[in-house]
Amino acid sequence: MYLVTGGAGFIGSNLVASLAASGNKVVVNDMLDESNRLNLEKRGPIENVPPQALLSWLNSVQQKPEAIFHMGAISSTVERNVDLIMRNNYLLSLRLWEWATRHQVPFIYASSAATYGGGERGFDDDSDLDALQRLKPLNPYGWSKLLFDRAAVQMAEAGNAPPQWAGLRFFNVYGPNEYHKGGQRSVVPQFWQQIRENAKARLFKSHDPDYSDGGQLRDFIHVSDTVSVMHWLLENSNVRGIFNLGTGQARSFDDLATAIFDTLGTSREVDYIPMPDNVRNQYQYFTEARMDRLRAAGYDAPFTTLEAGVRSYVGDYLESNDQYA
Repeated sequence: MYLVTGGAGFIGSNLVASLAASGNKVVVNDMLDESNRLNLEKRGPIENVPPQALLSWLNSVQQKPEAIFHMGAISSTVERNVDLIMRNNYLLSLRLWEWATRHQVPFIYASSAATYGGGERGFDDDSDLDALQRLKPLNPYGWSKLLFDRAAVQMAEAGNAPPQWAGLRFFNVYGPNEYHKGGQRSVVPQFWQQIRENAKARLFKSHDPDYSDGGQLRDFIHVSDTVSVMHWLLENSNVRGIFNLGTGQARSFDDLATAIFDTLGTSREVDYIPMPDNVRNQYQYFTEARMDRLRAAGYDAPFTTLEAGVRSYVGDYLESNDQYA
């Protein structure tokens, strides 16, 4: 039996689907409503524990989980309620880490590339505390993830850690099951919808002379690759630490839009629009995961190319009105 917090969310539900497809019992911990219920509807009998009951459930459950995948969080980069973010993203993570340590259960959790801030200090997933102290996130979400990364490393160095632990710094993940996220969806479904409705994609203008309009760069990774890495971690219990999870190759928003136009077989039409003021001061112009540590740990599967991932997501899901896997 596996516990997946945020199991009805984007990455969590894709993980739940793969675990359930392998015949595993899965317990999810999420708020289920009309926005995300479809993410679990096809999975068969899956138990859901409401967020407020999670810790009491763990303390009373007869069969302890084989592993905890802590994917649940407030992931909005524009959320400004710091108390709410810290309760959900930091304090709950500490409680789950403590439980996993006490009961010797592997603990794999979602960190974020938002911990790197604007990227001025690079994208090196070194778990050294001095390196972690140098990072400067641009928003409360990023800070909450960095604070827990620091705490995890400190606790592990003090010998207070689960038998296996891994923090995954997800870069720009896209793929099925993100329809419920609204404005926080990846740009793939947003661009696709714009093209379907207006025959054009809207990309941000650049306010940095080093980048052209639409030339801002991101490390886009298909959600299926993130699930593959988490399964690999289960099979390699000796692997511990903080790891980047991207493809290691940055691509532009122009590249991504072109991939969607090519999938749809339509001519490329793009409008470049001003960047909103509430985004401009915390905007990352470049992200690219350094994947050396995960590769050195033994993960050798290839990552999905941007063109193949967009073709699958748009062609197999968005175009078929089946936006969940």
